[in-house]
Amino acid sequence: MPDQQRRISLNTDIGEGFGAWTMSDDNALLRRVTDANIACGFHAGDPSTMRRTCETAAANGVAVGAHVGFHDLRGFGRRYIAVPQEQLLDDLIYQLGALDGMARAVGTTVRYVKPHGALYHSAVARIEHAAAIVESIRQFDRGLPLLCQPGTRLARHAAEAGVPVLREGFIDRAYTRDGTLVPRGEPGAVISDPAAAVDQAVAMATTATVVSNDGTTIPMQVDSLCVHSDSPGAAAFADKTRAALESAGVAVASLPDIGTVP
Repeated sequence: MPDQQRRISLNTDIGEGFGAWTMSDDNALLRRVTDANIACGFHAGDPSTMRRTCETAAANGVAVGAHVGFHDLRGFGRRYIAVPQEQLLDDLIYQLGALDGMARAVGTTVRYVKPHGALYHSAVARIEHAAAIVESIRQFDRGLPLLCQPGTRLARHAAEAGVPVLREGFIDRAYTRDGTLVPRGEPGAVISDPAAAVDQAVAMATTATVVSNDGTTIPMQVDSLCVHSDSPGAAAFADKTRAALESAGVAVASLPDIGTVP
């Protein structure tokens, strides 16, 4: 592969079942993506689900990431919780340790960290939550990269603290003019047309831009694109996205092979 060829990863939020309840066909999706953001038991997942998902990811050569979130099983981690910084720090280290233990038991390790849902957005708006995420990585394993939206408070705080940053883009989510995601409760927040979502993925990968919800083209340079496992037809959608990227001359590669922002 030529050195100048654009490379991008396909990540997915996965392992989000609990007990007898399943959210998606995780096995099918893990044959199509390069990186798995595995729920760590606080917003979804349980020990057996975590272990099984780590094992399937490892068998498919998929890198394991810790998908940490607020302690909110009932709300699937999509509700804001006003948890103090020190308590959140402990919650995050607990989740990192739990998933890494399962990963090591099946012959792999946690390779990066990605916040989930409301925590992902809270860390953009609130410095205390951004600080807790960054400090949890520093205390657990300061070499672990953080996967997050580029240009945000969280990304800047991580870079200033010496935590490697991987830049994430969203295929099926609408963007505002300032480069953040349209909140899920607002109309048009989720792109329901698969063709439009694939086009957005290709644009981010090839032109480092995205069209915001007001029609403005804004910069959006990313290292990884997220496929939500709980979206209908997620595995087929991942196939279409990967095929479109490769047709556009973009190589699909795992996050550990892409490298982090200097």
